[in-house]
Amino acid sequence: MEIKNKWISKWLCVILLMSGTGLFATASEEESYCFRVYLKDKGVPETAIESPEQYLSPDAIERRTKRQVEITLSDVPIAGSAVDAVVSAGGTLVTQSKWMSTVVVENVDSMVIDRLKALPEVDSVLCVWHGTSRMDFDECKEDTQPLEPKERKTELPYGYAEPQIEMLNGVRLHDAGRRGQGMRIAVVDAGFRNADRISAFASLKILGTHNVISPSTSVFCEDEHGTRVLSCMAANLSGLMVGTAPEASYLLIKSEDTRSEFPIEEDFWAAALEYADSVGVDIVTSSLGYYQYDGGMNYLPSDLNGQTAFISRVAMTASEKGLLLFCSAGNEGGASWGKVTFPADAPDIVTVGAITKKKEHSYFSSTGFTADYRIKPDVVALGSGVCVIGADGDIHYSSGTSFSTPILAGLGACLWQGLPWLSNKELIALIQHTASQSDQPDVELGYGIPDMYKAYIKELNEPVQ
Repeated sequence: MEIKNKWISKWLCVILLMSGTGLFATASEEESYCFRVYLKDKGVPETAIESPEQYLSPDAIERRTKRQVEITLSDVPIAGSAVDAVVSAGGTLVTQSKWMSTVVVENVDSMVIDRLKALPEVDSVLCVWHGTSRMDFDECKEDTQPLEPKERKTELPYGYAEPQIEMLNGVRLHDAGRRGQGMRIAVVDAGFRNADRISAFASLKILGTHNVISPSTSVFCEDEHGTRVLSCMAANLSGLMVGTAPEASYLLIKSEDTRSEFPIEEDFWAAALEYADSVGVDIVTSSLGYYQYDGGMNYLPSDLNGQTAFISRVAMTASEKGLLLFCSAGNEGGASWGKVTFPADAPDIVTVGAITKKKEHSYFSSTGFTADYRIKPDVVALGSGVCVIGADGDIHYSSGTSFSTPILAGLGACLWQGLPWLSNKELIALIQHTASQSDQPDVELGYGIPDMYKAYIKELNEPVQ
């Protein structure tokens, strides 16, 4: 249940509908509203957990068995009858979350919120989006022509990416044979434009793709942010750029709608993580974060407790399912917000901040502590002047925690590959306790710069009991 925002759910839509005169506006055919409906009960029997093969892939079940993660009712999808009841009263189904017991519907009538709240299955309702033409996407025109880099190759094995990998002692981890083989990484982002035809991704092992926003639209013909993020891990072109996990397998998921910024982004993110979990990935890396929305629907710094934000509770649930989640701290360090964004405040995930090549805090990197005084960010990696590959297939340099995060996530996959007996929480603790300032963590760098090879050797010599 959304405790913090429950009481303002109806008035939020009122605010969104206010005209310049302060009167309640009449919804036109072009306007529509999305509502997150919190259910009292998903309507599934306790016995549903006895047949996990009906809603989890063999890989997902295998991962739970391997990580000793119990299958619970939260893994079971919402009963069709419960979804149908909400849809019948509320309009078109947009998305749903089995973990959070929520259903999102869209309707042109803002006052449908009253009908939804009257349903016996419903606990509360929150308006999470308002606008026009939510499903009006630009036509996607894919090209099959390969994209070759124009930048000249170097004599360095890792090419232009060598400094960002060496900073984390990742080269030695790779030299030990840990390059991500057998590890499955989900990348949740805004789009992966041209990633399917860039030569540096020629050896990319793609488990699959999924567009949460528009399932019929390819993830390869929209935003390039995810392309740059992916390159930090998956690029594999010697002398130009080799990423931190070049031999891992990747699931590419688009959850971000870049046309606007509303709380529904959190629902899409939840759907992305549930999808990733259900197909059996090991690791999720996400360079998305939220705190301020269109229409004035903003969080407060006091909400940074890992328990308030919908998206942070999703992240915490993902961790409970055995997923190792890497999340960007955010780029608000030089702005009025200053703090890490959501879901970076969630416990038991790796929140990654950014540093410069001089190993100093990047001015833009969001800081801690959380509202309940936990260390965030957990650790840092290079985030200023990061070597990436853009949608044109060539080398570029980008800055942001968006890129420090996948750099570390890739090496996290390599580390877990070599230490498969560790749980996700044990691996996080190992990364923290072998980082550069593990004895004196602070609000800017957290536990500091990880030494991934040191972590690997430490566990081999002193395994967790």
